Amino acid sequence: MTISHGVAPWIAAQRDALLAQRGHAWLLQGPSGMGQFSLALELVRSWLCDAPTAHGACGQCPSCHGIDVHVHADLCVLMPETQMLEFGWPLPEKAQGEIDDKKRKPSREIRVEAMRDAVEFSQRTSARGRGKAVLVYPAEQMNHVTANALLKTLEEPPGDVRFVLATEAAHELLPTIRSRCMGHTMQWPAEPDMLGWLQGQGVGADTALSLLRASGGRPEDALALARAGRSPQAWALFPKAVARGDVSALADLAPAQAIEALQKLCHDLLSVQAGARPRYFALADLPEAPPMLQLSRWARALSQQARTADHPFNAGLMLEALVAQARNALNSRH
Repeated sequence: MTISHGVAPWIAAQRDALLAQRGHAWLLQGPSGMGQFSLALELVRSWLCDAPTAHGACGQCPSCHGIDVHVHADLCVLMPETQMLEFGWPLPEKAQGEIDDKKRKPSREIRVEAMRDAVEFSQRTSARGRGKAVLVYPAEQMNHVTANALLKTLEEPPGDVRFVLATEAAHELLPTIRSRCMGHTMQWPAEPDMLGWLQGQGVGADTALSLLRASGGRPEDALALARAGRSPQAWALFPKAVARGDVSALADLAPAQAIEALQKLCHDLLSVQAGARPRYFALADLPEAPPMLQLSRWARALSQQARTADHPFNAGLMLEALVAQARNALNSRH
């Protein structure tokens, strides 16, 4: 499989437009899978590049290489520790030591200690003379204490530091954080562009179309499904398997992923009942829709379960309970 590592065309277009504007703090917002982190990284690469152009970083200089290998002295990346580890960004030495010594687990939030380190970083002199950058993603994972630690620096930034915050839930951010950033809403790409990009990443044409539907038309989510080995055939069979109470339909999913898949099914059945087209599944793949009242109750139950999906008491039992709940909802006619 040949995989292209080029920037998606819609990300490149948004990068070029933002680079033509002036501002010390950007807030990139939109639904998941639209490339907020990719665009944020393109911006900081361009800001710190030794030979930048109107179309982004050169990709060849020591600065670009430093970002590629996650060791740039003038870039501070703030993510939850779980994502820092997943994406291969180094943790502060103290935090890494605590995790290595089993004193605590990696945090799922952006810790206030990391933000205080970032504020201190922003006040230092640039190591390479091209200024400094702080990238925060996903910004909604800052709690109020962490966000307040950032607020004063956003209000009165040191002269050579720029911020880019990327979020999939801008409504969860403090209004004061939002008001101190220039906002940019991620643009939804055209389907031919998304399909072409996915095929450039090594995803077959038919698979790309199916997974793009499964992701609700979000290209990076579709690519994540492809790289996780998700089968378009299994996705097509999923709705009716759940309606039969077949637990194997969720067998390869973590609880949070299972709830997300069930929420997509519930969404499509609600759409059908309202006379609209389904979004995530083909109409022929859906079971008969139960009454709207039953679907609304199921949707509320799934929303509540999503809040604790990352901490199930027993993952296997939770999946069985989810399938039983789905079967009861889908087969109710009252």
